[in-house]
Amino acid sequence: MMHSPHTSTHNPTTIQWQRVLRGPTVLLAIIWLIHLFQVITGIELSAFGIYPRDISGLRGIALAPLIHADFQHLFSNSVPLFLLTTTLIAFYPKAGWGAFWLIYLLTGMGVWLFARSVYHIGASGVVYGLVAFIFWSGVFRRNFKTIVLALAVTLLYSGYIVGILPNQEGISWESHLLGGISGIFTAWWYRAVVEEDEQPKSKLDEDAPAQKRYFLPRDVFDKPDESTDSWYSNHS
Repeated sequence: MMHSPHTSTHNPTTIQWQRVLRGPTVLLAIIWLIHLFQVITGIELSAFGIYPRDISGLRGIALAPLIHADFQHLFSNSVPLFLLTTTLIAFYPKAGWGAFWLIYLLTGMGVWLFARSVYHIGASGVVYGLVAFIFWSGVFRRNFKTIVLALAVTLLYSGYIVGILPNQEGISWESHLLGGISGIFTAWWYRAVVEEDEQPKSKLDEDAPAQKRYFLPRDVFDKPDESTDSWYSNHS
C-alpha cells in the first residue's frame, strides 16, 4: 500500500489508549491463566491465599488477588477490575499505577492483620479499593473531572456497599471493607499529585487567545499624535 507524503499514520489517541489498556489487559490475562491452570490440572491454589496472622499466609498478600474459587467468582471480579484499573490509568496517569499497587498491598496487609482465620482469595478487595479511590479522589481534589468520575462510580457501584456487611458466608467481607479503607487512604495520599489536565492555566495562557484578535497594537490609541497636538496648540 502506498501513502501520500502528506498522510501521517501516527495517531496519538490510539497510541495513548494502547498504553492505557496494556497493563489492565496483562493483569486480567494473568488472573485468567491462573484459573485455567487450576481447572485443567485440578490443582487447588487457595492455599496460596492470605491466611491471617500466619507467616505462610504472607505470600497471599501478593498472590491472593490472582486466585479465584470458580468461574462465577472470576467473572464477578474480572469486569470491574478491568474497567476500574483502565479508568484509574486513563484519568490519573501520574498517580495511577502507584495508587493501584498501594491499594493492592495495603488491602492484603490489612486482611492478613485483621481478617478471620480462613484463606482469603480473589481480587474483590482491590476492586473495592479502586472504587473508593476514584470516589474519594473527587472529594479530596474537587475538580470537574474527579467529581464526574466519583458520580459515575457511585451510580455504577453503589450496590457494593452491601459487600462490607459482616457475617456473610463464603464472602470475605473483610477484604471488601479493608480494600475500601485502603482506597480512601490512597486517595488522600495521592491528593497532591496534580495531573496534566488538572494544572491551573496561567494568566498568560488565558490572555493569549484574546491577544490574537487585535490587528493593531493594543496601546496604539494611547500614543500622542504629534500633528493633532500641533493643531490644538496653534488654534487655542
